[in-house]
Amino acid sequence: MGKDVIIACDFSGTPEVMAFLDNFSGEKLFVKIGMELFYGAGPAIVREIKARGHKIFLDLKLHDIPNTVRKAMSVLSRLDVDMVNVHAAGTKAMMEAAIEGLTRPDGTRPLLIAVTQLTSTSQERMTEDILIDRPIDEVVMHYAKNACEAGLDGVVCSPLEASAVHSACGEKFLTVTPGIRFAGGEVGDQVRVTTPEKAKALGSDFIVVGRPITAADDPVAAYKRCVAEFCDR
Repeated sequence: MGKDVIIACDFSGTPEVMAFLDNFSGEKLFVKIGMELFYGAGPAIVREIKARGHKIFLDLKLHDIPNTVRKAMSVLSRLDVDMVNVHAAGTKAMMEAAIEGLTRPDGTRPLLIAVTQLTSTSQERMTEDILIDRPIDEVVMHYAKNACEAGLDGVVCSPLEASAVHSACGEKFLTVTPGIRFAGGEVGDQVRVTTPEKAKALGSDFIVVGRPITAADDPVAAYKRCVAEFCDR
């Protein structure tokens, strides 16, 4: 599987996201539909974007008891998405249940990845807010190993952690990395960030890029810059 840029379409509704996608005439993209857009527009937005030929990462970060996650994933498996995720903190049992629910009768399923720690989480916030005293790098690796042992396809992590995840879980275990900014760009609410070029060097398989593309004066040029700096194509 080659490297790819996933555009985080964090818009509030269908008109906004469709107007954004209209900029990319003839281009087949990999887009992320997160909570804001999915909760605002519902499953219909998935079908509309897929009808345009784009790939979809449905970023809902499920985290609940195993049975609830299993049932939720069985519903999401009916949508023609390419990737979905859960929180690794939900335990191996929850992640295994997610795979069970996501797998269709014919044995196919979207890629399933787990969030380790959000790229907005610092060591201080992790220690003070959620009372995890272990070093953040150690926690990320432990969560990644749990996800791998549960049978998931990869994890969401910082690009700064991608190489270590591959060392711990194998080169085929996918690293999907947000926290991407162009050199000299605004960091915003992210903490553990890097550039597309550096993310490639660190071993990221996918980069998730939002505002540097969606808020750019020329979104198409910003996207093409990401592709040029990160992808092999």
